[in-house]
Amino acid sequence: MEDPQVGWIAAIIIGGIAGWLAEMFMKSNMGVLMNIILGIVGAVIANALLGLIGVALGGWIGYLIAGFIGACILIAVARMIRR
Repeated sequence: MEDPQVGWIAAIIIGGIAGWLAEMFMKSNMGVLMNIILGIVGAVIANALLGLIGVALGGWIGYLIAGFIGACILIAVARMIRR
């Protein structure tokens, strides 16, 4: 059985939702485009970090969770750099 993959349009939508959720959780103020970018890049980073410890998230829900975790990490790193 094949692992379901997320397409580009779905990645943008899920990335936007993940970025928005991270923005609300971390209480930051960013625009829609930045939310999408944070969600997509965050998902890539979180999947890589989670892969190092042996956790594999796949599909829409896994991408959303990874995007949220990664976007929160990116927001925290950006805050540390700005200070």
